[in-house]
Order: sequence, then structure tokens, then C-alpha cells
Amino acid sequence: MKLQWTRVACAALTVAALGGALSGCVALVGGGAAVAGMSAVDRRTTGSQVEDQGIELRAGNRIGEVMGEKARASVTSYNRMVLLTGQAGNATDKAAIEKLVREQATVRQVYNEIEVAPFTATLGQRSKDTMLTGQVKASLLNAKDITSSAIKVVTENRVVYLMGIVTPRESKRAAEIARGVNDVTKVVRLFEVISEEELAAMKPEPAPVTEDRSSMN
Repeated sequence: MKLQWTRVACAALTVAALGGALSGCVALVGGGAAVAGMSAVDRRTTGSQVEDQGIELRAGNRIGEVMGEKARASVTSYNRMVLLTGQAGNATDKAAIEKLVREQATVRQVYNEIEVAPFTATLGQRSKDTMLTGQVKASLLNAKDITSSAIKVVTENRVVYLMGIVTPRESKRAAEIARGVNDVTKVVRLFEVISEEELAAMKPEPAPVTEDRSSMN
């Protein structure tokens, strides 16, 4: 299956907030949900989902070991493509964090969105980001023309990042939905784009119907 990665930044417009999970974002964080919480309709393989959790954990721990309190970084992995968000005091530290993540053997690509800025994110701002993530997720879920489970949402300082395996139509539609959330300042798409034919080929075949003859005797 041929895969294409796109990164598109979009200006934001309007509408409201809810609760949701922002991928680990405290001091220096990597992490993921329990394997039991994996979505049955996630377009990644189960192996990829497990590997993404491992990348987040290993990379987050490594950043913490090396950088200490010099940066605030969050690691989010989707299909072994890694998004870095947060703040670093200077460009050297930002580059060092990216290098630590690239050293993880199974990482395919790193999108380094860490800002070179003072660590100004307050608890209130982080809470707001979490609420924006939840509202975007809820809006995607409410939309009847898109598969919300195929899209991962991360918010940092009111910038929404969208990751996942989607078609061009889904990519455009997801960005439109995210832009419609109040207080979102920008939407950045980091999607793995596939064709409609490739998506159809990914869908599991329905289980065959078997006749139960035990009651016929």
C-alpha cells in the first residue's frame, strides 16, 4: 500500500469546548493508553498501536533523562510517525530533543513542533488545550461523514494537530471540523493519506455465516 504524508497548516475560525485527552503533556512526557483501550476500528494494526505506545514511553523517558527541567516536551506517535510539542529554551535544546526521538529504532518520521520559548504554559492553558482536544474529538464523532476513530487529536497552546490514516476527503473534512471549534487558532494536518481504494482494501471482510445444525436432529 502506497502511503503519502501531508502537513498542512490552516487558519482557525469558531465554536465551543468539551473534555478530552491531550497526549501526555506535563514536564517531559511520553505515554499512551492501555492496550485494552485500543479501538477495534483503528486503521493501524494492533502491532502498530502497541509500537506507538512503546515509542511514546521510551522517547518520553529518554527526553526526561537527558533534558531534565530544560524543556517541556510531549511525544505523540501514530503509525510510528512522531509529533513533538511543547517548549524548549533554545534551538539547540529543541534539536537535541528531536535527535533523542530519532534514535528510537522504529520511528519513521519526526515532526518537531516544539516552540523555542519560555515555559509559559500554565495549568489553566493546559486545561484549555485538553478541553479543545475534547471538543474537536466530539465534533469529529458527531460528524456522520467521517470516521472519527481514524483520527488522533493533539492540542498545544490552542493549535490543533491532526494525525491518522485518512483519505483526501477525510483530511479536508477533519480540518474543516477542527477549524470550527472556538478558540482554536490553527489546525495542522499530519495525516497519512491513502486513496479510497486503499481504504476499502483495509476494511475487514464480514465473518461468514455458519449454519448451526445442532438443533436440527
